[in-house]
Amino acid sequence: MRPPCAAAPGRRHLIVRLRPLLNPLAVVVSVTAVAAALLIPTAAAGATPITVAQAIGQQNGASATVRGYVVGQPTATNTVVRSDFPSDYALALADSPTQTSTSQMLYVQVTSAFRAQWGLRTNPGVLGKRIDVTGPLKAYFSHPGLTSPTAFAFAGTTPTSTTTAPTATSTTTPGGGYDDTYYRNALGKTGASLKTALNGIIRTNTKLSYDQVWEALKVTDQDPNNSANVILLYTGRSQSKTTNGGDPDDWNREHVWAKSHGDFGTATGPGTDIHHLRPTDVSVNAERGNKDFDLGGSPVAEAPGNYTDADSWEPRNAVKGDVARMLFYMAVRYEGNDGYPNLEMNNNVNNGSAPYHGRLSVLLQWHAQDPPDAFEKRRNQVIYDRYQRNRNPFVDHPEWAASIWG
Repeated sequence: MRPPCAAAPGRRHLIVRLRPLLNPLAVVVSVTAVAAALLIPTAAAGATPITVAQAIGQQNGASATVRGYVVGQPTATNTVVRSDFPSDYALALADSPTQTSTSQMLYVQVTSAFRAQWGLRTNPGVLGKRIDVTGPLKAYFSHPGLTSPTAFAFAGTTPTSTTTAPTATSTTTPGGGYDDTYYRNALGKTGASLKTALNGIIRTNTKLSYDQVWEALKVTDQDPNNSANVILLYTGRSQSKTTNGGDPDDWNREHVWAKSHGDFGTATGPGTDIHHLRPTDVSVNAERGNKDFDLGGSPVAEAPGNYTDADSWEPRNAVKGDVARMLFYMAVRYEGNDGYPNLEMNNNVNNGSAPYHGRLSVLLQWHAQDPPDAFEKRRNQVIYDRYQRNRNPFVDHPEWAASIWG
């Protein structure tokens, strides 16, 4: 038997010992396969990506990995925006980074586990990037889509998946974690179908008495910088919680959807729904009365930044969006199907006792220019957690307003 060769300095020899009966050809094939496996990169979720065009043609609910360029955020069936993204909830993929036809796009739901890294409002730099997304191929926004994704990755890199890197959510975190549970029956719908689905979700709320509203508002509208005070809606003034009442400088319960618009008064239901009831200076509340909302008028002396005329009220800039979203909520929650009036938005002012509120076109502008802030999101959460057990969907999903009324 020949002695083993001495290894040359700086080199290492790989010694393979074969059993006498092992087929040398099988060894070559096996080694080649192992080497190939080590050299070939894997796609997201281990699957070979398909194109956006293929995904559009395979809307059968089966899971697939789709590779495409992020070309914007869908806000309705035929609308994709490329700037000023309203939320982190969806993105659109195409086979070309310059694609503008929505018929050539795949709408991808971005669930709560992925929003911090892949949502366009938080990460606008994702626009134009080529990515891989894995999930079931089925309609989203009534359009070819991919919902409930399980993995995201930049093309050719290791995916972020819900099984390896989840993002924890909590029912006490303002604004997050409700798509997969609370809103699941509304996802992917638009227009009248979306409005109907949302009504079915939010109308099963716990109802308060008008007396209970006093104590609720002391919590929902608490001054974040002074727990003994509330913030008044139109003036923005921080005022002691104990000064509620009927005197001129007290605060009282303002019905943002004027209670005469539908003539529901203060009875339990729309008259006590704290999603649209806010603490307001007594005399300012009286000056607003039952006016619709619109632009212009004369300055309100006791509430700087507010304007009014004979038939309309314009609130200060900081709460314009809040007012719009409260009215949108009321028009969806109260559809006349549970013994309460059917409340609807319209583009008029001077609606009187009719169950309408306007001016819709202006309210949509206010909604866009004043997105939900931390105070409004906290308020929505407190109402859900402690009082009514329902949410204002336009705080959680601002893009739904344009989908219903845009």
